[in-house]
Amino acid sequence: MAENRIIDAHAHIIDPAKFPLTDGPGYKPLPHETGTSEEFCAVLDAHGVTHGLLVQPSGYGYDNSALLDAMARHPGRFKAIAVVDPETPERELAGFARQGVVGVRFNLLSHRADALEGPRAESFLARLKELDWFAQVFADDAQWQAVVPVLRRSGIKVLVDHFGVRDPAAGLSQPGFAAVLALGREGRATVKLSAPFRLSSRPEDFADLDPFADALITAFGVEGCVWGSDWPFINFPRGFSYDAALRAPKRWLGDPAQRGMVMWSNAARLFGFPEQPSRIAP
Repeated sequence: MAENRIIDAHAHIIDPAKFPLTDGPGYKPLPHETGTSEEFCAVLDAHGVTHGLLVQPSGYGYDNSALLDAMARHPGRFKAIAVVDPETPERELAGFARQGVVGVRFNLLSHRADALEGPRAESFLARLKELDWFAQVFADDAQWQAVVPVLRRSGIKVLVDHFGVRDPAAGLSQPGFAAVLALGREGRATVKLSAPFRLSSRPEDFADLDPFADALITAFGVEGCVWGSDWPFINFPRGFSYDAALRAPKRWLGDPAQRGMVMWSNAARLFGFPEQPSRIAP
């Protein structure tokens, strides 16, 4: 994989000094778990990563100010997955699109467990599909079983967060994981091979995730996978490093050409980043 041909497809901007965290549901990062857009750009520059897909963290709720500010301050470097109230008017959604938003996250674990339930959710998905946006979903096994039929009916493009599994110890036969694999085989979704440190009981090598990575790559195809770091690694007491995040995909993608697809060209194609790599000034 050539130098600078990397896109980080899952990271968060958490800057409570400038953008206070909201009240309500969601994980509230501790003071040492923050990361400004300037700090993230410095990390990317240090590791030869040119672009990033920012993801709204649950602690900001529906206030997307931090990620919108990051895109404005670093033109062309970032796209974003926002968290949006279903009642948001069309003109505001169109404004988000102009600023670089390419989808909405449905965090069923730490924001709203019911975000994909009922006619209101199906109507919202239809509106997002009209924008050609992604529905990015973070869910546990039982939730995946419930929401896959909803996503399938909507026809929207789906982004699967963090391997599409929460409890690797329960094995490959989990019904929710089977539903995720079905989405991949149907060509309806892209999966993020991101944040293995949150799932694995073997942080030294992530070997326990091998069967899940293999199953995902088989079901989604190499062209249906992207990589993300999950920087700044919040709510993880043992700590993690960007170097370790970059090394992780080598375990499951021994072919450099395949790693190049997962860590560069797939994300460029899916999220609208430039086809040719270039150094972006911080």
